[in-house]
Amino acid sequence: MTQTATGPLDGVRVIDLSTVVMGPYAAQILGDLGADVIKIESPADTVRVGKFRTTPGMTPLNLNVNRNKRSVALNLKDEEQREQALKLIDTADVLITNMRPGALSRLGMNYADVAARNPGLVYAHAQGFRGDSDRAGHAAYDETVQASSGLVDVANRALGRPVYLPTIIGDKVSSLTIAYTVLAALVHRDRTGEGQRVEIPMTDTLIAFNLVEHLAGHVFEPAESPTGFGPSMNPGHQAVHTKDGMACVIPYNPQNFRDFFHAAGRPELAEDPRVNGDAIDGADHEALAAMIAECAPALTTEEWNEVCAKNSIPMAPVLELDKAQDDEYVRDGHLLDVVEHPSEGSIRTIGIPVKFSATPGSVRRLAPLPGQDTEDVLRELASVN
Repeated sequence: MTQTATGPLDGVRVIDLSTVVMGPYAAQILGDLGADVIKIESPADTVRVGKFRTTPGMTPLNLNVNRNKRSVALNLKDEEQREQALKLIDTADVLITNMRPGALSRLGMNYADVAARNPGLVYAHAQGFRGDSDRAGHAAYDETVQASSGLVDVANRALGRPVYLPTIIGDKVSSLTIAYTVLAALVHRDRTGEGQRVEIPMTDTLIAFNLVEHLAGHVFEPAESPTGFGPSMNPGHQAVHTKDGMACVIPYNPQNFRDFFHAAGRPELAEDPRVNGDAIDGADHEALAAMIAECAPALTTEEWNEVCAKNSIPMAPVLELDKAQDDEYVRDGHLLDVVEHPSEGSIRTIGIPVKFSATPGSVRRLAPLPGQDTEDVLRELASVN
């Protein structure tokens, strides 16, 4: 599957000195966009621990965050191998790491150490909490970040239970933040020749992400109303059951509601004064959501799709993940193509979601075995030095 890079980051080298999801997913995104990503593998990365089909370490999660990379196995506690890692960093444009600051300092890999050798390096350091805070050295996991960012509070207020969102949103939003901050730092480097250290604290990232809508009335000082974005906090803010499945149906204005109720065969509801004003009152959201849920089983999901498209009512069928590979939208967008992995056989690979007209990204390498590229990369390094 290896092919010449064509993406906008062709010619950029990234060293991925990170583990689990946050750093590796960010590095994979840069690799999808054409960067040459070299992953320095630690002896034990937990992303390689779990169920596998053929080869130990080749778990589904590993396959999904480590493509478009070359894997180099180096024991950083070994002086000779650590120096090889530093020489690789000398050749790089970007270093991504989520190692704790103390460990980086002991290894001679903190920003001051590597910038002295490679002053143009963009050094992206992701960690759970801000480096200048009293939590700087604390361990952080997605659940702790959801708690410390207020996401659990939002869930508790909306659902009555302090649940975690059933996705590792802290890791993945932080991955995206790493990717865009690295690109911004590269623009600065290309203009000035100056590298820099970029710190990406997960908690700060998720607090900023969460408060976009949920800061609400606390935007003002003094506060004019509680925090929490009304439409999202509505207990009825959920998908509905149709005659044969599930769908998101979100009438947005009074006309949308009236058209929806007529299509459901409930013309009397279309006469309700709550849907006959100039706008929908936020105080009515919960009651109207219950009416939508009551009416939705009148039609099949596809029938609602046709009705809503005709009447400009926001609607989408619920994508059932077990059936995602058969979904027309997913299939036509090449979002879950079947490919042949050198060691794992037929696997589904997640597509690149963005489209560049001039410099398209590509999947050139599927996730490597641990250390499979060590010999080739170190041979290249020796030829450079």
